[in-house]
Amino acid sequence: MKLFQTYDSPFPSRVRLLLYAKGIEVEIIRPPGFGASNETKAEYLKVNPIGRVPTLVLDDGRALPESEVICEYLEDAYPEPSLRPADPWERARMRLLSRICDFYVVMAMVPLFTLAGRSRRHWEPAVVEAAAGKLADALAYLETFIGDQGYAVGCSLTQADGAIAPQLILASEWIPSVFGTPDPLTALPRLAAYWRAVQADPIVARIAAETRQAIAEQQEVARDRARKAV
Repeated sequence: MKLFQTYDSPFPSRVRLLLYAKGIEVEIIRPPGFGASNETKAEYLKVNPIGRVPTLVLDDGRALPESEVICEYLEDAYPEPSLRPADPWERARMRLLSRICDFYVVMAMVPLFTLAGRSRRHWEPAVVEAAAGKLADALAYLETFIGDQGYAVGCSLTQADGAIAPQLILASEWIPSVFGTPDPLTALPRLAAYWRAVQADPIVARIAAETRQAIAEQQEVARDRARKAV
C-alpha cells in the first residue's frame, strides 16, 4: 500500500497513528504541490481528484481519500489491535471527539492558516483575536468530553487520540509561537492534563515528533523566504 501525505498536515497523522499501532507497512509518498512547493498538483489529482491529503492507495490500485474514511477502512481490514472501543457509548465518544476536531477546532484555525501564508504586514489583529477566541471555544468542547485516564477515551489508544494530538500541537504550540497569542490550554485543565499524559504513549510521541519537525521545517522555509524578500 501507499500513503500519499504530508507530515505537517494533521489529517494524515491520524492515519499514521493507526498504521503504527497496527504494524502495517506502507510506502509514504509526499505528493507534489503541497507546502512551499511551486509544483503543480496535476499528477496527484490523477490519484485523488479532491486534491487533499491523505490518500491511501491499495495494492490493487484502488485509491481511498479522506482521513476518517481511511481509518475506518483500516479498522475493518486490520481489526487487531482495535483502536475502536468495544463499548458502544465509548465508541460514540471517540467519534464525537474526532468530529469536534474536524468541524470546530480545524475550522477555527483556518483564518490563522491563511494569515500565516501572507506577509506579516498584512496580518489583521482583529482577525487573529477573533480566530483565537473561536479556537478557545472549540477546545472547550474537547475539554467537556475528553477522558481522564490518560487517553481521549478510556485507558488505551483510540482513533480519537490520532485526531486530537496534531491539533493540540497546532493550537497550543504553533499558533502561540507565530501569532503571540496565549496558550489556550492554560484555561483548560482537563485537556491540558490529557495532553501531558497522552504524550507518554510511544505512538503518540512519534506522531507528535513528526508533526513538530515538519512544522519547524515549514517555519524555516517561511523565514528564508522573508529574508530573501527584504
